Amino acid sequence: MPRDGAITRNKIMDVAQSMVLDVGLAGTSVEKVIEEAEVTKSTFFYHFKTKHDLAASLIVRYAKDDRQHFCDAMEKAEQLSRDPLQQLLIFLGLFIEMTDQLEEPFPGCLYASYCYQSGAISTDIMADVKDMMHFWRQRLVEKIDEIMPLYAPRIPVENFQVADHLLTTFEGAFILSKIMKEPKLASQQLVQCRNYIELLFEARK
Repeated sequence: MPRDGAITRNKIMDVAQSMVLDVGLAGTSVEKVIEEAEVTKSTFFYHFKTKHDLAASLIVRYAKDDRQHFCDAMEKAEQLSRDPLQQLLIFLGLFIEMTDQLEEPFPGCLYASYCYQSGAISTDIMADVKDMMHFWRQRLVEKIDEIMPLYAPRIPVENFQVADHLLTTFEGAFILSKIMKEPKLASQQLVQCRNYIELLFEARK
């Protein structure tokens, strides 16, 4: 069990993350977080020296969870099939299943929220966001590199282009779902992404 201090810190971060996803970092004030988290000002500043410190902690936690979700899904996909194309399709299917369960209020994407207001965010924090984008891209490129010797792309395409398309769909689907207030839109777009992968590759003769 986490200590009371960890519970309070997580509660503050949960409240702050919800606000950032709803109104952006600029619209998230320390005073409002303190009020919604039902903590004292001294308690808040015991855990976070500044709003910038809070923002940095949020993205570190979000990226850690994101990396774990990716690794868990890929590991499961690789356990369920030895074929790299099927592994990628299963990986996408696991995220389709996850996003299909999302309901209002739609959570959105913290990466996108930070990028929208990058001018108000330190380069260190934006570097953390960039690192996660590179993590997704590199891991997807590695899987696509396993696929290409076995399955010929039906159109000329580079491994990183396919990886970037997948990453763009993941990020864009969350953004569009939140803007349109259509939670199921995210999973629907991931289905289209999976369809693209199925249509793109054919077994070599």
